Amino acid sequence: MKIGIAVLGAGRWGVNLIRNFIKHPNSQVLAVVDPNLDSLAAVQKQFNLDASVILAADWSQVQALPGLEAVAIATPASTHYTLAAAALKQGYHVLAEKPLALNLTEAIELCQLAEKHQRQLFVDHTYLFHPAVDRGQRIIQQHQLGKLRYGYAQRTHFEPVRHDVDALWDLAVHDIAIFNTWLEQTPIQVSAIGTVFPKQEGTSKKQEVRGKKEEGINKEAATEIENQFPPSLLTVNPAEGLADLVWVTLTYPDGFQAFIHLCWLNPDKQRRLTVVGSLGTLIFDEMSPETPLIVQRGNSDWGDEDNNSCESALAKPSKRIAPQPTGLRHREVLNLESAEPLQRVCDRFLNCVQTNTPCPTSSGSASVELIRILSTLSKSLELGGQPLIPF
Repeated sequence: MKIGIAVLGAGRWGVNLIRNFIKHPNSQVLAVVDPNLDSLAAVQKQFNLDASVILAADWSQVQALPGLEAVAIATPASTHYTLAAAALKQGYHVLAEKPLALNLTEAIELCQLAEKHQRQLFVDHTYLFHPAVDRGQRIIQQHQLGKLRYGYAQRTHFEPVRHDVDALWDLAVHDIAIFNTWLEQTPIQVSAIGTVFPKQEGTSKKQEVRGKKEEGINKEAATEIENQFPPSLLTVNPAEGLADLVWVTLTYPDGFQAFIHLCWLNPDKQRRLTVVGSLGTLIFDEMSPETPLIVQRGNSDWGDEDNNSCESALAKPSKRIAPQPTGLRHREVLNLESAEPLQRVCDRFLNCVQTNTPCPTSSGSASVELIRILSTLSKSLELGGQPLIPF
C-alpha cells in the first residue's frame, strides 16, 4: 500500500523531494503546494505529473485530501512551525526541512503534538544519511584516529542569502549534527561571533527576492505567506540584522573543541569538515566528489602517551629519547557506498510512517537538541561571543 504524500514547497529542495517520492515504490505524490504558480507549472512539466496530482497555491486546499497520510515541508524556515503543527493536528505524518522551528518552545510543542496524535515527526537532516558521514562515524568509533584533538568545519558560499534566518541558522545545523553524531556527545558550552556586512541600497532587496525565488516563492507570494505565518518572536540574529558571517566554537564534555566558519557571502564555496586525532586526521570534503572522505594516517603525538589500543600496539623504544613527531605517513581515500543522501532520507521517513516508529537521528526530539544549541549560539551572538551553556 503506497503512502499518499503532499509536498509543500516547489523550490530547489521541494523539487528534490518530489523527485524522490515519485520514484519511490512505497509513496504516491497526491499534491504539490506552492503559492508561485510558475513553480507549479514547472514541476508539472519537469515530472510529467499525472492529472490526478493536485497542484495548489494554498495548503488549505489539500488538508482534507482523500488518501493523504503524510506531508513533506520544504518552505521558508519561518513557516515550518505553523505548517507542521497544522499537519500534525490533522493527523498527518510530517517530514520537515531543517530547522524544525525557529523557537525552542515551538519545536518542543511540535514533538508533543506528534506524540499526542501518534504521528511521526521527521526532520530532514540530510547529511546524517550521507555515506561519508556513516563511514566517518565508524572510523572514529573504532578509534582509528587515536585520541581526538579538535575539529573544524567550513560551510561557505556566495548566496542564496536567506530572508528569514541568518547564516548561523541556515548553515550551522549540518556541521553541529555531524560533530555530535561522530563524537556521540553534545556540547556543554558554545559561543558565536558574527558580522553583518553593510548592503548597498537596492542590493539587499535584490538578494531578498533571489532568496525567495530560491525557495520557489516570488516576492508578493512570500510576503503573503509571512503575513499568514509570522516568524517566531524569538530573536535569532544580532540586533542590527541578519549575520552574514559567523564563527562558532563548540566545547564537548571530553574537552574536544570544534570550530565552524559559516558565511553566505564567500565566492569560495566550501563544504568541509575535519577531525584531528593523535593517529590521524579525518576529512569530509563534499566539494571533492572523487575523494569526499580521506584519512591522513600518522601519529601526531610528541610523546609516548598511551591513547588507545591502537597506539599501545606501536613498538616503543626501551630507552627514553627526545620526543620527535612522526608526521603523516599515509593518505587513504575511503570507498563509499553509492547512494543519494536525500533518497535515503525519504526511504527512512516512509519506513517510519509504515511502522509508526521514530528515527533516532532525525526524530523531532533529536532536532530539538540541535535547536537548543542553535538558540544558545544565537544568544551568544547577541552578547558578542560570550560562552554559554546550552539552555
